[in-house]
Amino acid sequence: MIYDWLQNITFVWPENFILLGILPFLIWSYINNERRASGSMMASAVPAKIPETFKNRLRHLPFILRMLALLCLIMALARPQHQTDKSRSEGEGIDIVLCMDVSGSMGTEDVVPNRFSVAKDVAIEFVKNRPVDRIGLVIFAGESFTKSPITSDRNAVLNQLGSLKIMDGGYLETGTLIGEGLAMSVNRISKGTGKSRVVILLTDGKEDAPPTRIIDPEMAMEIAKANNVKVYCIGLGSATRTAEQIVTDIAGNSVRNYIDETLLKRIASNTGGRYYRAIDRPSLQAIYSQIDRLEKSKVEIIKYKEVKEMFIPLVLAALCWLFLEVVLRFTIFKKFP
Repeated sequence: MIYDWLQNITFVWPENFILLGILPFLIWSYINNERRASGSMMASAVPAKIPETFKNRLRHLPFILRMLALLCLIMALARPQHQTDKSRSEGEGIDIVLCMDVSGSMGTEDVVPNRFSVAKDVAIEFVKNRPVDRIGLVIFAGESFTKSPITSDRNAVLNQLGSLKIMDGGYLETGTLIGEGLAMSVNRISKGTGKSRVVILLTDGKEDAPPTRIIDPEMAMEIAKANNVKVYCIGLGSATRTAEQIVTDIAGNSVRNYIDETLLKRIASNTGGRYYRAIDRPSLQAIYSQIDRLEKSKVEIIKYKEVKEMFIPLVLAALCWLFLEVVLRFTIFKKFP
């Protein structure tokens, strides 16, 4: 960590490091003066051993402090700076609504570990790769619900996707209302400001509507066309089926297992989008990647450097060393005439 931090240190005036040449001369001069100042006196034929004292051991400390102060001042004169590279993304984004099926059949395990987990994970990857778009999230089962309105706050959308559950934790009615999910998505995206408006509709079933249904898929398709909303439809399941099957979902409930590809293809073609079939995680990732390429935002990445001056701490350190040297010279190491 310290090594990485030091790698970002640069010096504006590195030529001032030539002043470091003064330090060896000062050290040499100090050693010579110490030798000349140390006298000798023969008091007896037997050499006397003078005991070392604490003051004697630390007698060079003031000089060391002065050298440290000079070293800090020379480094400060070189004007060190800490530079951090940063970037900011700007551009013309697209308004996108993820319209996801969260009905009970999404818990089917023909897609490992189950359809819902894969759909959620791949959607999270997609959102992370759209830095300047405004994105919303609508879910549907036996009713539709807006989990996140159109927003440029990616973290808010990612948090909603991360906390998403089948049937949204039991708050939604059972069933599959593709029409009302699409209609609500169009309603949310029509309030956006993007020049391009896209709905990505993902489901693993067919319209399974209760008597309380208000908007059917055909009506929702016409609403999308009227609002110039392009709909990309994704059918998620391990194999194409021409007839309904009753299977058991992750919770042990019996659910219909049939993708109405005819309906999804009609919605996509009539709104200027495309229909895709995903049978596993890699194929779903490939589909989102293709949509990502088709609906590309204009992104401009602006790079800049954040510069922090580091000479002030060095000057303060030098002053501290000098102050400590003065205190020691006039207290512990004070010389009397």
